Amino acid sequence: MLTFAGKIKISNMAKSNLTKTLVILKPSCLQRALVGEVIKRFEQKGLRLAGLKMCQLSDAQMNVHYAKHAEKPFFQQLKDAMMVTPVVVCCLEGVDAVEVVRNMAGATSGRKAVPGTIRGDLSMSYQENIVHTSDSPEAAEVELKRFFNDGEIFDYQLPQFSFLYAADEV
Repeated sequence: MLTFAGKIKISNMAKSNLTKTLVILKPSCLQRALVGEVIKRFEQKGLRLAGLKMCQLSDAQMNVHYAKHAEKPFFQQLKDAMMVTPVVVCCLEGVDAVEVVRNMAGATSGRKAVPGTIRGDLSMSYQENIVHTSDSPEAAEVELKRFFNDGEIFDYQLPQFSFLYAADEV
């Protein structure tokens, strides 16, 4: 890895330590005009926005995405809530991105999420809780492929990268 004036210059080796995760800014986020606020929080933390687009989710997509909830009584309500308006899907990248994003999102219920988290500050609901986040690196990989096509996730270097991590973290 190369350094410049004691700071990290990203190399291919360093990039291998970075992970990507999916965040869906839910209809509740769009309806309350919180998109900029939520993305700002992720960017201020130091996560790199690698992909971003608005889309209208379909029933078929929701059946696949929330398949683990298919037998639960709230399944149809969950799907309906996710399709009421378009959503914004984001690919975020950083060291331990899945864990960092989930910690920033907070507990699923906005009423139980601690202040300082996205849901703790911006949500009062279990379902209308502003964001969906991937729950594991494996899920993130599958979900990113579900919502992004080839060429929609970008690789570029943030100028401040060398100030985000110590040399032994990347």
